[in-house]
Amino acid sequence: MIPIDIEKIRAEYPILNRDIDGKQLIYLDSAATSQTPRTVVQAIDEMYYRHKANVHRGVHTISQEATDLVEQTREKVRDYINAGSIQEVIFTRGTTEGINLVASSFGDMLYNGDEVIITTMEHHSNIVPWQLIGRKKRIRLRVVPINDNGELDLAAYEDLFTDATRFVSLAHVSNVLGTVNPVKQMIEIAHKHGVPVLVDGAQAAPHMAVDVADLDCDFYTFSSHKMYGPAGVGVLYGKKHWLDTMAPYQGGGEMIGNVTFERTTFAELPFKFEAGTPDFVGIAAFGTAIDYIRSLGIDNIAAHEHQLLTEATRQLMEIDGMRIFGNAADKGAVISFLVRDINSYDMGLLLDRLGIAVRTGHHCAQPLMARYGVQGMVRASFAVYNTLDEVSKFVAAVKRVASMF
Repeated sequence: MIPIDIEKIRAEYPILNRDIDGKQLIYLDSAATSQTPRTVVQAIDEMYYRHKANVHRGVHTISQEATDLVEQTREKVRDYINAGSIQEVIFTRGTTEGINLVASSFGDMLYNGDEVIITTMEHHSNIVPWQLIGRKKRIRLRVVPINDNGELDLAAYEDLFTDATRFVSLAHVSNVLGTVNPVKQMIEIAHKHGVPVLVDGAQAAPHMAVDVADLDCDFYTFSSHKMYGPAGVGVLYGKKHWLDTMAPYQGGGEMIGNVTFERTTFAELPFKFEAGTPDFVGIAAFGTAIDYIRSLGIDNIAAHEHQLLTEATRQLMEIDGMRIFGNAADKGAVISFLVRDINSYDMGLLLDRLGIAVRTGHHCAQPLMARYGVQGMVRASFAVYNTLDEVSKFVAAVKRVASMF
């Protein structure tokens, strides 16, 4: 691993020089959305100024250039996650759409009384889509419990499988607790029961190496905007035999083979699931974001973020009344906490006055909040552009706010 050149990296992010109420911004909300380096913004400019034309449909030069850039990104994604084929890489608007696509299309093959296993720590985007399908099909959700450290109970997980279990959908990394779940082991267990697995990789793909072949997951989904890329772009990986079996999620242009008023046939993968004009500008720029991550090295990013997490945890725990939620042995660069009975919103608002951007509230994980008996938490999340000096300033600000109460 190579040490991160933090000053060189930070120079790529002009927003980090902003003042908030006279204080230089300290951005600790990358789990919600990461900031975007100049190189990616320049790629967006380049697409709009030189290559803007609809893709896959034109024979003229600009359309061919735009198409090539989109398909180059597809190959970059395939390589980044070690998928077997570009046919298994579907572009979406983000992780949420990826999960909804699977819930809807795979859900067409479910029947009344079937069961889907999820976990206590899921984001709402991996709960609500299954509930919507459940209303139509009377599908039952089975939920894997967690211990106080925020780790899944694997024995309870295996006990949830019955003859009615048809699908498992779970987070690779918790957006609240930072817990890195043992998804490979959980996939192995599910496959022993003949059950496919979808992994929500929104909080994993930006921070660690992802190898879908090694995991043997059936589906994996993640978002560009958490990976230093543009918003509105995401990826769904799916094993080809499942994607061939599933019906399209949406209908429209691009996803068809032949259309008559009597019958429609569908395009080959991956276009079968990519109805309409895609965000070809964002997709091309996402390819640049992947290049950016690779230039830094995902292992180097992970090591840097782990150092920030370790130091922030150490310093925060020195604060009287500090409660950190999520103390798993394997944890990503996320800290969710409360100090005594100070409301998370009040803490977040006052930290903002000190120039520090954190996330507050239930973090789209209300069942998890209920598990811990709280209404919300303060969440600080780190990325490659954060520094140890920012960690110290953040902790000092938390202490200052706590003293006000």
